[in-house]
Amino acid sequence: MKSAAIGNTARSATLQPAARPALNAAMGLSDWLRIAVLSVIWGGSFFFIEVAVTDVTPFTLVLCRVGLAAIALLTYGFLNGHRLPKSLSLWGAFLVLGLLNNLIPFSLIVWSQQHIQSSLASILNATTPIFSVLLAHFLTREERLTVNRGAGVLLGWLGVALLIGVESLEGVHLQIMGYGAVLVAALSYACAAIFGRRFKGIPPVTVTTGMLCSSTVMLIPLVLIFEDPMALHPGLTPVAAILGLSLVSTALAYIIYFRVLSTAGATNLLLVTFLIPISASMLGVFILGERLGWNALGGMLMIFAGLVVIDGRLLKGWAKQ
Repeated sequence: MKSAAIGNTARSATLQPAARPALNAAMGLSDWLRIAVLSVIWGGSFFFIEVAVTDVTPFTLVLCRVGLAAIALLTYGFLNGHRLPKSLSLWGAFLVLGLLNNLIPFSLIVWSQQHIQSSLASILNATTPIFSVLLAHFLTREERLTVNRGAGVLLGWLGVALLIGVESLEGVHLQIMGYGAVLVAALSYACAAIFGRRFKGIPPVTVTTGMLCSSTVMLIPLVLIFEDPMALHPGLTPVAAILGLSLVSTALAYIIYFRVLSTAGATNLLLVTFLIPISASMLGVFILGERLGWNALGGMLMIFAGLVVIDGRLLKGWAKQ
């Protein structure tokens, strides 16, 4: 999902049930553990992509991700009494959500990881809330830019600039295009968050399953037109990575997400935004042998600082002391 997804942060605004706990609901140990597990699972999506993309083409990989996850969630929903809606207008909305929250960002992130490290992709993906704040200012009446949010957006963009580095901007090449692809994916996730607000009152598992089914339908012709999946012969490791990406980092992640959302609230789920790049970077560095330079670490810290300022809760806590 995403997500990532994962547009993982975007899901906090997209898949909200009709009733939920207070935004600052106190979290128990089980909630903290679920958030930690969720961050590792969603962070692992970048790791799985990095492993699978060596043998599988981008659209085919994304189709496998959403298709297998859709089957898993259809099964989960059936066993728990959830039924898909019959409204054509609602399915049209699912198609748009699938385009914004799955097809576009998943494809761009997979393509980008052919040219940049998985850890860098995960850090840049954390800019989704920054895009969300900007879009909400221009597209909604309720969430206008404040001084704090504006400062957070500025910090976040300074972090992106530091991570990418001035030297990367010298000419158009695949690496800078990879950075740009992840940022466009983050923008797409943010658009999905704004669009997804219309699904309030519909069970989140229904929205997610409809979105994944719609994404699968849209991806099938793209794979058949632009790629030749029958010519692919992935090894056991890429196949295992695909299964991990679809069943663990997508289907299972959504199930855990629903649980945390119902007990801890959407605002507390924003903590996952900070943890995903950390878990993804650790997997990239210690398993894939990636290296993070000082600019990547500094950029990540500045993006995190921007997210803290945008969220505002930590600053309010300091002000009360």
